[in-house]
Amino acid sequence: MQLLPNPAGNYSFLTGIAPYSAGVVAMPGYEIVRAVLIRPMPWQEGFDRIERQLAEVGRPRAALCAVELRSPAPFTFAGFAAFNGTYQVRLAEWGLLLDGVNPIARTNVAPAFNPPAEPSLYAFSYTVPTTHNRPTFIVAGAGDLRDQADLSPTAIVRPGETSTDAMREKAAAVLAVMEARLFGLGMSWSDVSSVGVYTARPLHPLLESPLLISLHEASRMGIDWHYSRPPIAGLEFEMDLRGVRLTERL
Repeated sequence: MQLLPNPAGNYSFLTGIAPYSAGVVAMPGYEIVRAVLIRPMPWQEGFDRIERQLAEVGRPRAALCAVELRSPAPFTFAGFAAFNGTYQVRLAEWGLLLDGVNPIARTNVAPAFNPPAEPSLYAFSYTVPTTHNRPTFIVAGAGDLRDQADLSPTAIVRPGETSTDAMREKAAAVLAVMEARLFGLGMSWSDVSSVGVYTARPLHPLLESPLLISLHEASRMGIDWHYSRPPIAGLEFEMDLRGVRLTERL
């Protein structure tokens, strides 16, 4: 992973894979604002909503730095690749790719209860000028894969297993990714303002170990548990991290 600048968007990003970057951090003089939709909308319409919001606050399209999606159900690996292809086309149409590299972080999960009828925009984040000195950032979502660049069944941590022991191993693998990305952005656990956990499996057996003990200072913020599945069938556990000061409800 490399931390690369995106001057047009006023943030730097940690390189990931074609569909999304591994995380973003605002440049000095800017901060990341998170906007959560009260009612998620189909993701293509959601990009129109993003554009309206950016126009209202006087920011360019390039200020968009992170997207959060909700899907009807986990995709197959092939289905996920197909969706990502359509998603990347939209980013390219907006001129957001940098020499073909995607700078925008993403979390995409499938609610286990009351899911949307089609892939939908749940939230997005963008940069704005600020006088505050606190660094703001987003670590993109990651599921229980041994290699986040290998979107294939062979990369799943203990595939087909959901015992407490297996779930602890899955969670530990995801926590290691979160820490690597967090440190790659130049941040620490003390900078984290919220921890997102996405699983439809029992969370209580994982809370003290490996979760809270691995969050270090961020454990004081607790955990935001979304009763959801990762975006690909066969995965059972996903996380993301944020260090933001402002959250809007749109």
